[in-house]
Amino acid sequence: MEELLIILSELRPDVDFTNQQKLIDEGILDSFDIISLVGEINDHFDIEIGVENLLPENFNSASAIIELIRRLQDEG
Repeated sequence: MEELLIILSELRPDVDFTNQQKLIDEGILDSFDIISLVGEINDHFDIEIGVENLLPENFNSASAIIELIRRLQDEG
């Protein structure tokens, strides 16, 4: 989780990713943020987040993103 929080804070240092639970629903992260984030996550965690995983519920919170990463790592 700590590694993801570092990536998120580099992307948007103005957001409290530890407590925020509606990153997409409240428009905190936009599509450009998600594109950057997906690239960073793919590189850092050596996974491939496909289009089928680009769902709001997968990116609404840091914990949701971690669950997505773990799921993709388990599949790989």
